[in-house]
Amino acid sequence: MGLCTFVSFRLGLTDGVSVVARHWQQAMESFGFTTLTVAGDGPVDRTVAGLELTATQPPDPTELANALSDADLIVVENLCTIPLNLPAANAVGGLCRGRPTIMHHHDPPWQRQHLAHLTELPLDDPAWRHVTINDLTRTQFAERGLTATRIYNGFPVDTVGGTSPRVRAALGVDPDEVLLAHPVRAIPRKNVGTAIALAEAVGGTYWLWGPAEDGYEHELQQLLNAARCRVIHGVPNDHLNLQNPSELYRAADAVLFPSSWEGFGNPPIEAALHDLPVAVGPYPVAEELRALGFRWLPTDTAEPLSQILAHGNPEMLAVNRKIATQHFSLSTMTDALNDLLADAGWLP
Repeated sequence: MGLCTFVSFRLGLTDGVSVVARHWQQAMESFGFTTLTVAGDGPVDRTVAGLELTATQPPDPTELANALSDADLIVVENLCTIPLNLPAANAVGGLCRGRPTIMHHHDPPWQRQHLAHLTELPLDDPAWRHVTINDLTRTQFAERGLTATRIYNGFPVDTVGGTSPRVRAALGVDPDEVLLAHPVRAIPRKNVGTAIALAEAVGGTYWLWGPAEDGYEHELQQLLNAARCRVIHGVPNDHLNLQNPSELYRAADAVLFPSSWEGFGNPPIEAALHDLPVAVGPYPVAEELRALGFRWLPTDTAEPLSQILAHGNPEMLAVNRKIATQHFSLSTMTDALNDLLADAGWLP
């Protein structure tokens, strides 16, 4: 049995990269690998100071080398893609050179306006395989001379719709109250203001799951204070594990996702797999996914959402579930990853 080591800034938490990495771990274990996690933050197997997003010092070379020394395959989750800790990226990249490594890319720098001037990443090496989470990024890699394989994120598809009275009760939500979930961390590109406006327009309760990050606390509090609808911020204490958010989704009547940018955006897929209508912003990758046939609601007008909440649309929900199951199941993701490893000769 081989050892597959996952390394990133943070792992085992509720951010999208952590959730996807956990699904990849499960896939690797199904192939016969033992998996291990290395990061600066989170409940990981090996913590290496200097890898975290907020690090002020680079990782100790010896400590980092020891953490990766026994890996037969290394999966680098976004750390060598987005330039949020360049010393860590260069240190990890240096240790991966010449070794079987999958660089799993979520957010290349040119896709973020404030990072587009940074050209040091992504790194490349003949021994590596690059994987992107969408075709937009795969095409952009090709334009920059990098060959990559696109593997969409995978999700559990044995989900059921329906309500979750226990979570609604824990939130203090009445059975007939319209609850609109915004399952994100609060940062500017998530467009909290637009989500609140939709909730106001349809007479619903706005439910923001995650905390503010990246210095957004003051602006978020202003938006929440000014909201002309009921606001719930956070999730019940016994449901804090957003890596398995099924019961949280089942507490909602619809999902709001008006983001201006996402590397992928898990909530619209998760909404489809919980038979929930979802209003999705026109970010580029959403348009790529929408082209598969998803019937998502707009975010620039509340009328379609209002109509769905009032009258339902089982046909739309069935179409969305079918597409999500076909293209974004864990088994589809696992098969694609198996093909990649087989082609590289990296299966244990």
